[in-house]
Amino acid sequence: MTTFPIHDVASAPEGSKAILENLQKTLGHIPGLFGALAESPAAITAYPVISDLFDKTSLSPAEQQLLLIAISVENECHFCVPAHTVIAKNVAKVDADLVNAVRESRSTGDAKIDALVTFAKELVKARGHASDAQIEAFLAAGYNKAQVLEVILGVTLKTFSNYVSHITNPPLGAFQSEAWSPAQD
Repeated sequence: MTTFPIHDVASAPEGSKAILENLQKTLGHIPGLFGALAESPAAITAYPVISDLFDKTSLSPAEQQLLLIAISVENECHFCVPAHTVIAKNVAKVDADLVNAVRESRSTGDAKIDALVTFAKELVKARGHASDAQIEAFLAAGYNKAQVLEVILGVTLKTFSNYVSHITNPPLGAFQSEAWSPAQD
């Protein structure tokens, strides 16, 4: 099995050190995903740029985090589901019942959030293809055409990090309390 290093500031390539130093300073630790991304200065530089752009969408912080969890569930990402669970609960202050419903692929009881989660999962399953009916259902739930594109931006962000996590298998570290694995059919 091919293994990838999970870098810290000392072991990281020169082009990745500043980002890791900033994370260490602001978070008090370096999340495993960033330790893995550090192997490529281009990759570790790209992730926060895409993430910052996604943060500027018209989706609320709660919608953003629930969307990222839903995409990560669909992609079966053992790192990103717990990471965004922690962020959703502790930073975006999303109700734990909503978060758990998305993690467990069940209805949240909120039709608009369910439409967001369903649309995102459909996009992931169909590799970016969506029928007119799927788009119309998303719009009918109260979202707009700009938000269709913002969901695609979220899918882009999470596909990148989910795939990196699949290949590099970063440790959960600070997200261990929310460890997750896909439901067995």
